[in-house]
Amino acid sequence: MAALTVWAGISLRAQNVVEEDPDLKYAVGMLSPGAVAPEFQLNDIEGKSFSISDLRGRKVVLIFWASWCPDCRAEVPLLKAMQASADTSKVAFVSVSFDRTFDAFKTYVTDNNLGGVQLFDPAGKKESVIGADYHVKWIPSLYLLDEDGKVIIGTVVAEKVAKAINADVKS
Repeated sequence: MAALTVWAGISLRAQNVVEEDPDLKYAVGMLSPGAVAPEFQLNDIEGKSFSISDLRGRKVVLIFWASWCPDCRAEVPLLKAMQASADTSKVAFVSVSFDRTFDAFKTYVTDNNLGGVQLFDPAGKKESVIGADYHVKWIPSLYLLDEDGKVIIGTVVAEKVAKAINADVKS
């Protein structure tokens, strides 16, 4: 009976850890720290071609999102605060939208005054090659890449990216 009680306690603790850290449930399989971020090319909101390698030499916060996603919309204030406090000569912000239409994407970006590089993936979340390359199973998904295009962190929690940027600035 004592073994069953101990096992039940461990099981409940493990369940609580999953509930406390969404990464344990939703970020499973994301690119690991040190992995080279896959190259991609999309058009930005103005129709100009953009490659992730264009930003080598700066850290990159890469965000996968959609305007229809409640969790994505909830992260907007923190993302805007991160952008406002970042030194843009050292950190770039790139957002890849999986919106269903370009108009929905552009309207949300404009109405919410979103900064950084705004990209639209017309394939959508389920068919996105970029999403597959970056192992995006949940949105929002975020990566912090170093100056050489290697993953520092992959997460579904924007606060973790903010802490990673701040930790790196202090070291």
